[in-house]
Amino acid sequence: MNTYLIVILASLILGTGWTLYLEWLNLKSLAPTAPPLLADIHDPLTYRKSQDYARAKGKLEMTAQFVSAIATLVFILVGGFPFFDSLARFSQNEIATGLAFFVLLFAATEILGLPFSLYRTFVIEARFGFNTTTVKTFLTDKLKGYALGAALGLPLLGALLWFYSILGAAAWIWCWALVTLFSMTITYLAPAFIMPLFNSFTPLTEGELRDKLQALAKRAGFNVGGIFVMDGSKRSTKANAFFTGLGSKKRIALYDTLVERHDADEIEAILAHEIGHYRLGHITTGLLLSIAQTGVLLFLMGQALSLPGLFQAFGMHAMPIHAGLVFFLLLYSPISLILTPLFAHLSRRHEFAADRFAAAHMPSTAPLVRALKKISGQSMSNLTPHPWYVFFHYSHPPLGQRIKALLTAETRSYV
Repeated sequence: MNTYLIVILASLILGTGWTLYLEWLNLKSLAPTAPPLLADIHDPLTYRKSQDYARAKGKLEMTAQFVSAIATLVFILVGGFPFFDSLARFSQNEIATGLAFFVLLFAATEILGLPFSLYRTFVIEARFGFNTTTVKTFLTDKLKGYALGAALGLPLLGALLWFYSILGAAAWIWCWALVTLFSMTITYLAPAFIMPLFNSFTPLTEGELRDKLQALAKRAGFNVGGIFVMDGSKRSTKANAFFTGLGSKKRIALYDTLVERHDADEIEAILAHEIGHYRLGHITTGLLLSIAQTGVLLFLMGQALSLPGLFQAFGMHAMPIHAGLVFFLLLYSPISLILTPLFAHLSRRHEFAADRFAAAHMPSTAPLVRALKKISGQSMSNLTPHPWYVFFHYSHPPLGQRIKALLTAETRSYV
């Protein structure tokens, strides 16, 4: 059997098995009672309900992972890639063929994942009181996403295919520059032109909360382009807050559910945490790491396009560039499995650092502790995740670790 095919099939099977094992460990770690530090988040009945929610989500995720892996295995072994390549050849133009090939793969992936998405939204999230998405909103979001993907993604993919077709393996540096420029442009323009396609953003009205947030931003040396309230309640009852954009387009977005359920001090503490990410260079670090990873990916991708054995592994007699890009991503999956926990670890370190920044710019850690507990309680997050699951999947530290670190920092400040 082809060596490349052996590596890809083995990584798919082992990677899926490991993912399912981690999900199983996480479900087994659900404790009958909450940790003492978090015991005030739920009453006993609500705590049991949060565990039921974790089980329902975990079982659905395990099923989705298993079905996806089986479908991918079958697709590879029955010659799905050569078949899709033949369907895509409606034109003599290789770039048009490549784009059609990607559209077919995307459509197949969407069709496979749609039942799970529907079940997650309209059964699990609805059963536990989180879903506020209507069928109309769900479908509209999908159609807008497809249109946006076609308008932005297809031209980018076409440009990458063109570069690789005329420059071969040396195209990676031009592709890298293009993808970097594209990503930064989208990040800059998203707050004003893309995100409003899905949600409405209303400037935060004058009052105590706005005054507190503006004073905090000034105190922390952070120049913000605007503070907005987003209608997150049109899809879920869960609360959140985030920064988006670059430069003058930078803005703070507060979910309307956050504004409704949290007092001004708690929202100020949440904002202090988010400002911490910017002031401590976490956004820049993440951006640079993403750019570097993209460059390495595109370089290796260019090398893979000249490997006949990689194409033969999937039953392809020719070596079309569009198929080579997909085959490389399958071959790269074991490396991705290794890198993912490393990036997750860095993200968790950044979260701890942002918490410390918030603590340093607030009179007390109490508002942030209250806010974190409220957000966790309202979203019924798992209070006892398994350490291995955290290591591989969590971009944020578990709630108990964050609160313990905050309380320790406050204790030291008084010593």
